[in-house]
Formats: sequence, C-alpha cells, structure tokens
Amino acid sequence: MKQETDPRDSRARIKALAHRMRRFRLPGNFTMTTLSALVLVMFAVAAVALQLALGVPPSPEAIAIIVGVLAANGIVIAIAPLWAVVLLMTVFFWAVTGYLVPENMLPALLVASIGLLVAPAVQIVQQWDRAVVFRLGRFKRVLEPGPHLLFPVIDSVIGHVDMRIRVTDFSAERSVTSDTVPVHVDALAFWMVWDAEKALLEVEDYFAAVTLSAQTVLRDTIGRNELATLLSNREQLGAEIQETLDRKTSPWGITILSIEFTEILLPKELEDALSRRAQAERERQARVILSSAEEEIAERFAKAGATYEANPKAFELRAMNLVFDGMKQNKNMILVPTQAVESMGGTLGLAARRAHDAAESTEDTP
Repeated sequence: MKQETDPRDSRARIKALAHRMRRFRLPGNFTMTTLSALVLVMFAVAAVALQLALGVPPSPEAIAIIVGVLAANGIVIAIAPLWAVVLLMTVFFWAVTGYLVPENMLPALLVASIGLLVAPAVQIVQQWDRAVVFRLGRFKRVLEPGPHLLFPVIDSVIGHVDMRIRVTDFSAERSVTSDTVPVHVDALAFWMVWDAEKALLEVEDYFAAVTLSAQTVLRDTIGRNELATLLSNREQLGAEIQETLDRKTSPWGITILSIEFTEILLPKELEDALSRRAQAERERQARVILSSAEEEIAERFAKAGATYEANPKAFELRAMNLVFDGMKQNKNMILVPTQAVESMGGTLGLAARRAHDAAESTEDTP
C-alpha cells in the first residue's frame, strides 16, 4: 500500500536543503575580482615595457608564454583563492617560464611574478557588504565599501557580511499549546547585522543561530499560550518573540526588527470541530437576536394596545388605515374582522352613500 507524504514534512526537508546550500561556500583568503584581473594585466604590460626600456625587446614567443602562464595561474587562483595556492602558482610560473623563456627576460619575469602576488591583494567591497580581515590569525580591521589593498600572504578576508535587512522563514512543527492542542506555525523574521565583527567572531554561523533561536522562542511562546490567544493576538505574540529574540542576538551584532506569523495550521479533526462550534455559535446568536426582536415587538404592541384602549377613536382610525392600505394592495377582495366592520359601519356606509350619489349625478348629466 502506497503511503501518502505529508506536505509539511516535504516543506521542512526543502527548507533544510536550502539552508545547507546557503551555508556551503568554498574556503578562501581573498576574492579575485575584475580589478584583480586588470592589475594582473597591467603587470604583464609593465613586464614587457620594462624589457623594452632595458633595450632587450622580447620575442613574440616569449610574450605569448608569459601572458599564457599568467592567465592560467590567474584562473587557478580564482578557483582556489588561497595564499598557499598563490605561492604555489608563483613557483610554477618561475619553473615554466624559466625553462621556456631566455635568460635576458629575467626582469620581465620578476615583474610578472610580483603581479601574481599583488593582484589577489586588491579587493573590492560592495556597498551592502562589510569584509572582516585577519592578519596572521588575529582580527585586524573591517573593510568598508570600496577598493582596498591587503598585505599579501599575511592578510586574509575571513568573510563578507551582508548588512541589508534579511527575511528568514522558520516554523514550529507539531508544537502543543497550553491547552494541549497540537499546531503547526510558520513565521517570518526580519533582521539585520549592525556589527560585522561580532557577527563573525561571536558566533560560528550567525544565520543558523538566528533561525534556530527563533524556532526555540516560537515553540516556547506556543507552549505558554492557549490556542485562542494564538489565533487572536498574533501581533502581540510577534512583538513578544521579537523582544525576546533581540535580547539574545544583540551580543552577536544582530538586531531583530519584527516577527510576523504567516500561517497557523491545525489538525483536520480540530478544524472540523471548530467549524461546527462556530456554526452553532452563529446560530445561537441568530436565535438570541430574533428572540430580542420578538420581545421588543411585543412590548411595542402592548404599549399600542394600551393607547388604543384609552382612545377608541384612535383605534377606529388605525383600523380604517389598515383597510385602506389593504385596498391599495388588493382591489378585488379584502378580509376585515367583524368587530372592525361594526365599529367602522357608520363611516363606511356614509362613504358608500357619497360614492353612489356621485355616480348617479354623473349619469344624469347630458
């Protein structure tokens, strides 16, 4: 028999996979940028220009070898941005060019090898980033947006921190409220890093720390509140979670801006029970409103009866008004209570006599 897959479990696995992909990154001491490649090209041109200035013009074959080896070394360094790789590629450059290039090209080789060391040291930090630099294993400085120059080999960029506002989705699956109701809650956390140094030095993985801390606080909040509170006071509970989580993340240089609930899922059986309860509550309110209206109408009828009892003429006028309204709606037949006919007999007879006299006078007129 084929077993159905719970869509909530599928979403949880997708979130875990996305989180692992975000955490995965190749280790590196720097970043090879477009400016680094341009610096490498400038050193290659300077090497050729130095040979020309010394009066020893390089051959086209030697220029092609130097440029080709530099390009290959630059690609390898871009793939593996480590100072150990840079040193290895420098040795490789000297081994290859020293064997294939004439000895009179030594100044050009020296300038080109210096370019291999300087090019990776040229770094560019984007406007929304901050880069943390270590020197020989100790914190040195935080790079602000713009171009920067590292000290080759001994300076390393251990990480870039995005300073923009981030949105992280997290959930509390199968958490139990204080009135023992299992719920599944999805929420969003809006947060930002305000101190790149603390974010990288105080916690190993600040992204995972924020997500897991938010899940823990959310589960604790669900356990301390009833289901009705959870459904009706989302904004208040979100503010409480934000305040608690912000106190925990402030030492890491992180501020939690807000917490918003996106979805609260209940078991199917409980949803049906709550639906029937809500329907019964609405029916009860409808009956209460109807009975209140009946009671109010009865009170008004009682007051009207007392008024008519004290003033019979008013009752006769009201009865005539009712008859008149009935005649307007149904001109063929109208049913009138006997008591009303007797009370209105004189008035109706007089009206009928006048109508008859008016008809006869119309017929006699030529």
